[in-house]
Amino acid sequence: MRRALLTFLIALLPISGYAMRVDNFVLLDHEGDAHELYYHGDASAVVIMVQGNGCPIVRNALTDYKALRDQYQDQGVEFLMLNSNLQDNRASIKKEADEWAIDFPILVDETQLIGESLNLIRTAEVLVIDPKGWQIVYRGPLNDRLDYERQRNEANEHYAAKALDAVLSGEAQAIEVAQRDSIGCLINFPERNQQHAAISYSKTIAPLLQENCVVCHQEGGIGPWAMSDYNMVRGFAPMMREVLRTKRMPPWHADPHIGTFKDDRSLSNEELQTLVHWIEAGAPRGEGPDLLALADNRAVDWPLGEPDLIINIPAAEVPATGVVDYTFPVVKNPLDYDVWVVAAALVPGDRNVVHHILVGSTESDDVEDQAERGFDNYLHGYAPGNESAEMPEGTGVFVKAGGNYQFQMHYTPYGKATVDESKLGLYFADTPPANFLRQTVAVNPMIKIPANDPAHQEQAYITFDKDAILYSLVPHSHYRGRSSNFELKYPDGTSEIILSVPNYDFNWQRTYHFVEPLAMPAGTKLIHRTVYDNSVRNPANPDPTREVPWGLQSWDEMLYGAVQYAWVDERSDAPIHDQQLSETYQFIGFMDKDMDGKLVWSELPRDMKKRLVQGFKAVDKNGDGGLDAEEFLAMRRDGEKRKPEAAAGAGGE
Repeated sequence: MRRALLTFLIALLPISGYAMRVDNFVLLDHEGDAHELYYHGDASAVVIMVQGNGCPIVRNALTDYKALRDQYQDQGVEFLMLNSNLQDNRASIKKEADEWAIDFPILVDETQLIGESLNLIRTAEVLVIDPKGWQIVYRGPLNDRLDYERQRNEANEHYAAKALDAVLSGEAQAIEVAQRDSIGCLINFPERNQQHAAISYSKTIAPLLQENCVVCHQEGGIGPWAMSDYNMVRGFAPMMREVLRTKRMPPWHADPHIGTFKDDRSLSNEELQTLVHWIEAGAPRGEGPDLLALADNRAVDWPLGEPDLIINIPAAEVPATGVVDYTFPVVKNPLDYDVWVVAAALVPGDRNVVHHILVGSTESDDVEDQAERGFDNYLHGYAPGNESAEMPEGTGVFVKAGGNYQFQMHYTPYGKATVDESKLGLYFADTPPANFLRQTVAVNPMIKIPANDPAHQEQAYITFDKDAILYSLVPHSHYRGRSSNFELKYPDGTSEIILSVPNYDFNWQRTYHFVEPLAMPAGTKLIHRTVYDNSVRNPANPDPTREVPWGLQSWDEMLYGAVQYAWVDERSDAPIHDQQLSETYQFIGFMDKDMDGKLVWSELPRDMKKRLVQGFKAVDKNGDGGLDAEEFLAMRRDGEKRKPEAAAGAGGE
């Protein structure tokens, strides 16, 4: 009787596979694209097969997994693969995918933290997840067709399909067996059974946080809380684990497999493992001093030291709520002598409301509205994580005496009225640097992002007509920006991706400075692409039903890739830069859809077609059927020459 009662009680307990909730995570796949699990919150189900290179069970099961996708994909089921193998890496996984025609995203779990949290044991296991509660409702083999060294022609039992049927019918609780033993290759998780409670807070965790996190999480810093001591860290430890797993922190979004950049705040795989394992062990204090409590961690206004010149930006009243239009304050240059700027810093008066600040200089006293034009002489841009910048060694930005400093201010109310009084700090060279630091932007003001499109791509490019050195890049879009990259296409036809940001975050506007500047031979095209998510799945999307145009405000969008470079043959005492030619290449770069370096008639905007309806062939000097940069520039300069002549003629009458 007692045994029968015990059996009955056990039957009432939730099956371990069904009861397990899956926490959110973000991983890059074998192609370098980012995937967030909870992004699929509106899916009817999410299915994940555990993949491993060289596993014969996985390879044999691929046909069945594709058949399952074909059967259920139209019913809103998402299908992914996950690789947590120690011995596999992104390059080898991509090779396996190409060889075996795997057309699923294979999420690469380099730290093994996700595989550990899912209690994975073998490859070829399938997880069926119900997004309504993010619980695993089934885990085990796809079906009963395969066994070690044996297989049937057809399966008799379709376990994963039955589980999907139950989820789709709203009867997940009725799944007959929610967890089955799976066959496949064993996965080695060497950290799974380690004593992580022995990780030293004093010797390991506190120094790691001091080195990588305190720069933002300090008193007066941009982080929402200060890592002031062990008790603060312990209290926020669960939140730290979440933002690490979802890649919200540290705020560094470049693909680690592409390029090497200065000031990289990302954590290594080993550091991530150590920090998360310590948190999962309960964030033990252990013995030893508290480095965070002993350190003097307070933010300073000028991390580069006291500036040579401080410009006070006119104060701005920011309301508690509503929309604040961009403002474009102007401050007269107080210096009566020329300077070379080699570093700059922008300090927001109220970090809560300042989204970004851009600054440049102009020699003219006739300052036009910056909403209608760019900066004559760009100096620096502030956004969280991009407060100060030193120009590349041997370069600087030349600012002539007189004129004005021009600012673009973007404020976002946060529930409390305030007055912002931001400041600009400039640092000057004692002697002129060797070369000018130049800036341009790959931009496309004609973007149109269709309503409800989860992956719409736009692009623009810049052609460098002379040998140049590339120093840094900044991808910029707004709430719908999903990912961005920059590609160099060389004159010999070869190309390479030099920066990929697969998980773009509008809240962090990073400048990516190359550790080793890149050479761009004359004729190189720098191509900037951004993918936008204008779907309901994007939680930041203001309105997925709207076709989104270019616009300054965040509910509109931008394709904007800022580029810092220098001409190889330019010297600070011998400038060769042609600003009008640079602007012409910028114009062609967003109009030229096939990127052949010229604009044919069908690529011209409507207003230009009206002006050239009779004169296109005359402007096309080389007769190749399109207008290149030199032909466009000649047309522009001819038009500027005719304006004063026409005005003089009108005055004479």
